[in-house]
Amino acid sequence: MSFFSEERAAELRELFFESAQELLQALNEQGLEMEKSPGDAEVIRSVRRTVHTLKGDSAACGYRELSELAHELEDVLQPDLAAASGGSLAELVLSAADMFDAMLAAYRGKMQPPKADPLRAMIARLMRNPAAHAHRAELAPSFDWSEYDRLAMEGALANGQKVYSVALAVDRNCTMRAAALELLLKVLSECGLILARNPEELPADGAIDHIEVAIATHMDDGAIRNKCLIPTIVENIVVHPWTPAAQATEPSPHDHDVLGIAETHTSMEVEVPEELDDVPLETVPAIVEAGAKKARVEFSAAENTLRVDAERIEAVMNLVGELIIGKSMLHQTINEFGKRFPKDPLKHRFSDAMSKQAQVLNMLQRSVMKIRMVPVDQLFRRFPRVLRDTAKACGKDAQLVTVGADTDLDKGILDQLAEPLTHLVRNAVDHGIEPAEERVKAGKSPQGFVKLSAYHQANHVVIEINDDGRGIDAEKVAAKAIECGVIKPEDAARMSEQQKLELIFESGLSTADAVTEVSGRGVGMDVVRSVISRLKGTVHIISEPGKGTTFRLTMPLTLAIIKALLFEVGDQYYAIPLNSVVEITRATFDQLHRVDRCEVLQMRDEVITLARLSRLMPEAHESSIAKFFVVVVRMGDKKFGLIVDKLVGEEELVIKAMDDQLVATELVSGASILGDGKVVLILNIPALVDRVSYARMPMQSVPLPTNTGVQVAI
Repeated sequence: MSFFSEERAAELRELFFESAQELLQALNEQGLEMEKSPGDAEVIRSVRRTVHTLKGDSAACGYRELSELAHELEDVLQPDLAAASGGSLAELVLSAADMFDAMLAAYRGKMQPPKADPLRAMIARLMRNPAAHAHRAELAPSFDWSEYDRLAMEGALANGQKVYSVALAVDRNCTMRAAALELLLKVLSECGLILARNPEELPADGAIDHIEVAIATHMDDGAIRNKCLIPTIVENIVVHPWTPAAQATEPSPHDHDVLGIAETHTSMEVEVPEELDDVPLETVPAIVEAGAKKARVEFSAAENTLRVDAERIEAVMNLVGELIIGKSMLHQTINEFGKRFPKDPLKHRFSDAMSKQAQVLNMLQRSVMKIRMVPVDQLFRRFPRVLRDTAKACGKDAQLVTVGADTDLDKGILDQLAEPLTHLVRNAVDHGIEPAEERVKAGKSPQGFVKLSAYHQANHVVIEINDDGRGIDAEKVAAKAIECGVIKPEDAARMSEQQKLELIFESGLSTADAVTEVSGRGVGMDVVRSVISRLKGTVHIISEPGKGTTFRLTMPLTLAIIKALLFEVGDQYYAIPLNSVVEITRATFDQLHRVDRCEVLQMRDEVITLARLSRLMPEAHESSIAKFFVVVVRMGDKKFGLIVDKLVGEEELVIKAMDDQLVATELVSGASILGDGKVVLILNIPALVDRVSYARMPMQSVPLPTNTGVQVAI
């Protein structure tokens, strides 16, 4: 029987999937805490609460397999058992998180969830420990009914009704016990007529463990059990048929049924397949992970939701853009009306209405974009588990440090960064962090660290992955690239150290000595570069042999309002963030010089490297203006000048990401629409800086226009 319409049930399931992902993330974090402090009772209680909530929520949505598995796991989450089992219980919790994740993916895909037999085998092994049974207090009701109660019960029997003595134990983790007891009495009254109960009055604070009732009904004992098995409310239940002859008989312990979600069962007697019974306990987590990983590949669905579907927010954002275009058209119409009828009183009323509409539209823009901005903590939270598993697989000791987790980033970018950051964190442990004995010999602590940090820089978000490992040997990378045929020896001789380091992003190139589960195939860093390029960002390597390595990822805020400087090159409008602009000057071609095969301009006591969009972007046109503007731009410690034809002015722009099919270059981070309907391209300053820096390296020279008399490298 369903209590909700199908549409409402679907909404509830979507809410469950969202909350379940948060619960699984919490379960991973708690499992890592349990691994550090196996006997910490508070940590184990927090794990129980998380599993308990997941059990109840999944049962409410009808996901029986997940709910039953969570219930079985709940039984072994005991401080005594955690201390007695060493790290096995923490392994069980982390393996359970993987299995729950795979089951949720299957439910979302409307497919059969994977079997959890290996996990149940691990639970059964741990439950054989005597400490697992120490906490279980049997529900032993007295069913001591008074003479008056027995007369009422005999009368019900005489009328052809069935009479049961029922005892219900409230769940130990239930926080609202008084409300839970009232709910149980209401459910029992729906089963039949309550003839007696003990205690007769419920305490206001709910400070009792169980209640006993005598009930007259036409239902059988199984139906009563199913009716009263309320997840997160009832822990134990006893249903005992009553007859006058059975009044003095104590209920048998075998009548005590431990709470099951879809059917009554006792998790102490988990059935384990025979083929898993002899498998060593330490190998069970690997079997669980392999099965869960396979299931996730088969059933996983793309996660692209905030509290509402992200596509809906994108649709609203697009509609706001259409409103802005409409506002621009209306503004032009009002201006034309004012020119034709300068003395008409409607002119001022139109202008006032237009100002109000513009104000509301600006507020609407900001509100929609703020909805899409989420803290990177949502991404960082998954990496303690990634680092822990990688360090364990590599036999190393490492810890993760996070900084700037409250930095906001667009949700669309955040989701796409998960894969490249995973590769970088795993590589930092596998390639960067040395084994403990090697670190001690080098004067380092036995435990290495990997630091994840995020911060805003101008209108970009920078994420850094830093480790204190052995660093990257640029010469070794170049030698490996020559061996793999990526470059020629003569090319390596002309390369700078930075260019050699960046060879690790080439497909098929790996500095690992052997292929392992973690690395060695030469695909991970290629994925990093391709994803960051697709996001119109840049990745920069800073490495010092023996000290460590830093990967700096710089991504644009694709949905943000920025103050920008607009200028014109050829017949196209461009914009750059205003806070990146140092100064603006005018120059002529005869003021340009050539240094290191690049155009430069001397400004006071400083020589500024110049860049032309026509040389950097195939879409841009060559300038033919004799006297042009130079916009000096700074990014970090690098500075260069951009040659432009005409300055348009300052504007507040809404950045909109563009499809690669429209602009196939990383130098453009997005676009915007001006008030008159013209499209302006927003330049990606970090990518421009990298391109100009790369152009200064010795490369093939190309002639400039004949009126300059100089050459520039591209």
